[in-house]
Amino acid sequence: GLLRTDSIPEVGEDAAATVGMAETLSEEEQDELRRELAKVEEEIQTLSQVLAAKEKHLAEIKRKLGINSLQELKQNITKSWQDVTSTAAYKKTSETLSQASQKASAAFSSVGSVITKKFEDVKNSPTFKSFEEKVENLKSKVGGSKPAGGDFGEVLNSAANASATETIAEQTQEGTH
Repeated sequence: GLLRTDSIPEVGEDAAATVGMAETLSEEEQDELRRELAKVEEEIQTLSQVLAAKEKHLAEIKRKLGINSLQELKQNITKSWQDVTSTAAYKKTSETLSQASQKASAAFSSVGSVITKKFEDVKNSPTFKSFEEKVENLKSKVGGSKPAGGDFGEVLNSAANASATETIAEQTQEGTH
C-alpha cells in the first residue's frame, strides 16, 4: 500500500518518469492514494481557514491593546539584537575587538610618549640650544625691549619681524646713497 520504497517525483522531473510510476501502481493503490490526496487537500484547506481566523483574532487583540506595526518591529529588532549578542561568536568577536582596542590605545599612548621625549631631547640638544641663543642674540640686537627668555614661538616671531625690519632698513639706506 502506502509505504512504498519508490521515490516520489519532484517538481520539474521528467513527466515520463511520473507516468511510469503511475503504471506500476495497481488500480486499488491508485484509488487509495486519490482518497489520501483528497483528505490531505481538505485538511490543508481547513488549516488555512483556521489560520486565517487566528490571524484575524490576533490583529483584533493587538488593535485593542494599541500595539501597532512599528512597535512590533521595534520589539522584533530588540529581540533579534538580544539573540545576536547572546551568541558565542558575537561574544568572542566583541572580546577580541575590545582587546584590540586596548592594545591600540596603549600603542598610541606609548607613541605619544616617545614623540614627547624626542621633542624634549631635541630641545635639550646642543644644536637647538645654540640656535636658540642665536635667535635670542638677534632679538636683543633688533628689539631689545622685551626681557630675554620668552617662549620659543615668540622668539621666532620676533626674529622673523627683525629680519624683515633689517631688510627694509638696508633697502632704505641703499636708496639714499
